[in-house]
Amino acid sequence: MKRKFINPPTLPKPRGYNHAILVEGGRLLFLAGQDASDAEGRIVAPGDLLGQFEQVLRNLQQVVEAAGGSMQHIVKLNIFVRDRDEYKANLKPLGEIFRRYFQGHYPAMALFEVTGFFNDRALIEMEGFAVLPPAEET
Repeated sequence: MKRKFINPPTLPKPRGYNHAILVEGGRLLFLAGQDASDAEGRIVAPGDLLGQFEQVLRNLQQVVEAAGGSMQHIVKLNIFVRDRDEYKANLKPLGEIFRRYFQGHYPAMALFEVTGFFNDRALIEMEGFAVLPPAEET
């Protein structure tokens, strides 16, 4: 599977994301929206954005690994938050958590502030796409 990161010099230099990732070959995995629910459907870390952020990444990791991939195969993430200002105020600790899971890989990303989620206790949800290597390469 071949990946090329697209970051045109005419756009702002990305920090913590890439503008685009061009992929050739591989299998496309669609990642459903994941909130901070545990296996019993309870929100982990109620009222704690950092704790919920980590649980969301843990949930995404479990999905990608169950399909035979890793977090580095995620090429696009949409992040939905209830409070954009709180997210921006916590960029440094959020970035530290993010780097633990992605290990220097940065997908193309977008951030959206929303008024609510299916689970009222959720503060954050993420969904996206991963491109996994062909089955014989996993």
